[in-house]
Amino acid sequence: MKEQRKMKTSFRVYLKWPIWMSVLVVLMIPLMFALDLQGGIAASVFGAFYVAASVYFYLYYRNHVSKELVSFASEYAQVQKNILYDLDVPYGICDERGKVLWFNGALKKAVGEEVLDKELLHNIFPEVTKKAYSGEDDMSVTRVLYQARNYRLTLKKLGFSGILQSLISDDQLNSAAAVYALYMYDETEILRCQRELEDNQLVAGLIYMDNYEEALEDLEDVRKSLLIALVDRKITQYFSRYQCILKKLEKDKYLFVVAWKYLEDMRSRKFSLLEETKAVNIGNDMAITVSIGIGIHGDSFAQNYEYARMAMDLALGRGGDQVVLKDRNNVEYFGGKSHSVEKTTRVKARVKAHALRELIESKERVLIMGHHLSDVDSIGAAIGVYRAASISGKKAYIVLDTVIGSIKPLLERFKESTDYEEDLFISSERARDLVNDNTVVVVVDVNRPNMTECPELLKRTKNVVILDHHRQTSERIDNAVLSYVEPYASSACEMVAEILQYYEDGIRIRSLEADAMYAGIVIDTDHFKNKTGIRTFEAAAFLRRNGADVTRVRKMFREDMQDYKIRANAIHEAEIFMDTFAISSCAGESSESLNVIAAQTANELLNIRGIQASFVLTEFENKIYISARSIDEVNVQIVMEKLGGGGHMSIAGAQVPGKTLEEVKQQLMDTIAEMRGSGAI
Repeated sequence: MKEQRKMKTSFRVYLKWPIWMSVLVVLMIPLMFALDLQGGIAASVFGAFYVAASVYFYLYYRNHVSKELVSFASEYAQVQKNILYDLDVPYGICDERGKVLWFNGALKKAVGEEVLDKELLHNIFPEVTKKAYSGEDDMSVTRVLYQARNYRLTLKKLGFSGILQSLISDDQLNSAAAVYALYMYDETEILRCQRELEDNQLVAGLIYMDNYEEALEDLEDVRKSLLIALVDRKITQYFSRYQCILKKLEKDKYLFVVAWKYLEDMRSRKFSLLEETKAVNIGNDMAITVSIGIGIHGDSFAQNYEYARMAMDLALGRGGDQVVLKDRNNVEYFGGKSHSVEKTTRVKARVKAHALRELIESKERVLIMGHHLSDVDSIGAAIGVYRAASISGKKAYIVLDTVIGSIKPLLERFKESTDYEEDLFISSERARDLVNDNTVVVVVDVNRPNMTECPELLKRTKNVVILDHHRQTSERIDNAVLSYVEPYASSACEMVAEILQYYEDGIRIRSLEADAMYAGIVIDTDHFKNKTGIRTFEAAAFLRRNGADVTRVRKMFREDMQDYKIRANAIHEAEIFMDTFAISSCAGESSESLNVIAAQTANELLNIRGIQASFVLTEFENKIYISARSIDEVNVQIVMEKLGGGGHMSIAGAQVPGKTLEEVKQQLMDTIAEMRGSGAI
């Protein structure tokens, strides 16, 4: 606006400069008379002529010049209009209602004249909202799809003061409605090329046979070769469908490279290779299962391979027989419906025991912690690690903040015994004062940092050890120098009992410690009815030889009548959902062991004929806790993962903060229904 006014003022001055020169000539005439009479007369004649000529030409040519300027401006505007009309980029002008006021040939060709004349912009392109031309923003960009073409549609607010300047006042101009320039850039080919590049992006993957040794153990030599050949053929045939590069690295390990577009098809089919390999049977009692780890969306192929390796660690840590897709931030799981296969060899336990001893003996002290609201298995495993540290001559502490009712009888026995220091059990606050780089922090019965008794300890030392039997999730402790996670184990106490047997030759542990570890196995296996294998009974036998007493353990964990009634009422109030799922809740203000009672109730509900899985909810410390149990038909772990929890295929749980019991119950039912409908469970 200011530039236009400045231009008009300059043009008027340019037209009037002869008039100002005439004034100067008139002022010079008296001076000429003073110098010379004849010169003054001549100057007067010349001045009169010059003034007359200036006034005449100003009055005559002013209108002529204005007409020429208007004609030039009109022709210039017409040229601009023709240029815009012939522009290859679809262009138009619309008002604040979305009505297209003017459009060029490219926009007419792309959309159609009849459509532009009749329809408003948001009716032609549903992706464009009325807010885009409501006057709030000077420019908006929207991706639209029209007649199988992809466009980037830009709306830019325009000022049209130059057109109306000579017709209306500034006040009227300021109140005039806005108009918008409409640009449409065809991005169809760009997006096609982009999709083609993404589709052909290379994805790295690893394939491991979970139970290679175990499946071949009882087969004849001829059948062993035949079984492996058939599994090899299944894997080769599966990946040959997708133009994949497949390379066998070892007898039970493969590397493959595949384009992203084929990975999407594998995902949609839920990686049918998992079921195809299990279907191979030539008289073998145990089917071979495979785990697949795939790395995606890395900055390079090398990074995709690293993601694939991490994904494989997750798959094996969750029990195998599943596919894990991992990128920088997210993890996606497929499969995992079958039970993890128990490893009969204890080589790994021996290796981990020696590594643990070397680490403990190289440091000053040991801090041991389990999960928040520690149960008998967590305390029993911690006691076992305490014994290992004592054998190495190191001071050890067990971090414990909240004592629930189920572990009180066990803790009282340790407090009454004179064989143990008074500071055996310490609070998180005291542990934070003790921890440093010369401290080993051993985490038992949990592998998720936010569920430990004191997560801060994990950040204050570089020496972290994990001993756990729960399946791993994407949320895990990343800075562990020693990690021993075995999902097939029945309990953390079973794992620690195995480690102790290799920690020192001829090791002997106290009967009270053996009772604690034996109790952990009994509770987690529901008296040897869930997840028990050969190694479970071997660990129990080791503890019995070291003085564990079945009668003492049974008497230690007898229930109060009040707890018994709470469990009986929860069973009575159980609701059968979708004919195969039992859902109930435990409530009791005076009970200190609601979480334990909920777990016991979930176990009891499995004894009902037709029930495939049970879920019992309870409220504690402003959180809703879920205990989930199954026998062999439903993987409750993947159900609990949907609610932020985890665990095993048959034993799992979750903690849900910030919601009421009824809200969590409805969320659980919706999750079960969704997963049952999609075939995930």
